[in-house]
Amino acid sequence: MLAVDDDPQVLAAVRRDLRSHYRDKYMIVSASSGQEALDTIRELKARGESLAIVISDQRMPNMQGTELLAQSRELYPRARRVLLTAYSDIDAAIKAINEAHLDHYLSKPWTPEHLYQVLDDLLDDWLADQPPEEKGLRLIGHQWSPRSHAIKDFLAGNLIPYRWLDVERDSAAQELLGATEIAPGELPLLVFEDGTSIRNPELRHVAERLGKSMSVSGELYDLVIAGAGPAGLAAAVYGASEGLRTLILDRHAPGGQAGSSSKIENYLGFPAGVSGTELTRRAVSQAQRLGAEMVIPLEVCGVTIDAGYKRLRLSDGREIVARTLLAATGMEYREHAAAGVAELTGAGVYYGAAVTEAPFFKDRRVLVVGGGNSAGQAALHLARYAAEVHIAIRRESLRPTMSHYLVEQIDKTPNVRLRPFTEVNRVEGDGHVERIALQVNDEAETVEDMDAVFVFIGTRPRTSWLGDDVLRDAKGFVLTGRDLVADARLPRVWKERREPMALEASVPGLFAAGDARSGAMNRVASAVGEGSMVVRLVHDYLALT
Repeated sequence: MLAVDDDPQVLAAVRRDLRSHYRDKYMIVSASSGQEALDTIRELKARGESLAIVISDQRMPNMQGTELLAQSRELYPRARRVLLTAYSDIDAAIKAINEAHLDHYLSKPWTPEHLYQVLDDLLDDWLADQPPEEKGLRLIGHQWSPRSHAIKDFLAGNLIPYRWLDVERDSAAQELLGATEIAPGELPLLVFEDGTSIRNPELRHVAERLGKSMSVSGELYDLVIAGAGPAGLAAAVYGASEGLRTLILDRHAPGGQAGSSSKIENYLGFPAGVSGTELTRRAVSQAQRLGAEMVIPLEVCGVTIDAGYKRLRLSDGREIVARTLLAATGMEYREHAAAGVAELTGAGVYYGAAVTEAPFFKDRRVLVVGGGNSAGQAALHLARYAAEVHIAIRRESLRPTMSHYLVEQIDKTPNVRLRPFTEVNRVEGDGHVERIALQVNDEAETVEDMDAVFVFIGTRPRTSWLGDDVLRDAKGFVLTGRDLVADARLPRVWKERREPMALEASVPGLFAAGDARSGAMNRVASAVGEGSMVVRLVHDYLALT
């Protein structure tokens, strides 16, 4: 932990507070100027030390704190950055959130309790973001293997640290393969810390070997939540905290599409933005601490109604019963129809996997297809690694479909190029993406070299597992509340004397929240609000039965 301040008394106070709370786990170092701090950071880098956090004063001679923090990012991009400011410098601190990638600012004078609360959160995030040690979990495979990609995506989505070893590029991969005596055709190989390994595993086997519970503890629950996105996680937190026996299931990983976002900048209470991974980690920890049961990957494949109870068929063949059910299965990306996309999916064509795959495409050329917020977040994250990031959209501009703050950041990022009125006709390559054919309006088709294509062309609701009695709109979104009352089909299936509650579907006691619900706002905050609101409605429903 590095503290920087040109005022000797303030620097001594920072050192004192840091040492009294963190000296057992961290080495505390200090510097009295921006230049001295940069020299210290370079020395730490040369020695191979890890830098967890830099805490710097703003007003220092020769180099201000924001400039120091921005330069420190070049050497330690994962280190957290905190600015100490006087009240008059708060505007500079807010500006530094974007320019210096500031994680937090503290006004002087501070209290130790507030300081520790801020730093504890930042250090937890830093530890979660750290790559595992050499002896930790290692995944060996081919970069262009769809199975390797699926396992990487699963590990990252479930917040499990691992080290990726490309069999064609990493010497350590060859050494491990020699030690385990497996053939290239048996890859990917997952090697655990104790030296044991599994070859070409299914995701369920990976979860079991990592100690994740793959069986539910009971047969009857007050509330079962299908889908662990923001809406489902919020419902799990509130359901468990209010004494409901709560189970949350997901077919892949917690967080949903929001969990794969490199940065969510418009979520209330996070002025520096929050990554989808960080928000998911906090929500999962909170739900489990309060007593919610979570089993992932395990999918709800179907539901039947038996005397008001919801009998759920799971992907492992078992059945469980719920008094109430929340459908929060969200959305899935639409498949791109261009030739070659299906054949190369997982081998250079990716759906919403920018965070997982971005480091491999360092100094390469990639294409993002789509103009929504997810595409913008992916492009900015990829720009940290790739030499060129191209964004292909059918429209003239990003402004009608993307948030203003993302459009501004894209305009300021030199290695991101917008390609308006552009469609992908074809993807080509020998075993992986090497070229793409693009069409711009009525002009002749052009073929360009490209190393990867990240697709964000829209989504469709994941609601096909629900029965016919759960009414949906023409696009497949679940109808609830007032929208349901206005539907002419309701009398055929709804036999209660009351009207459906606000988020209740056409089956009593079955609720929908988040992106799978018709009329949803498609925002993380609104999904969290709906998920928490459902729990109150569950109590109301249970009181009636």
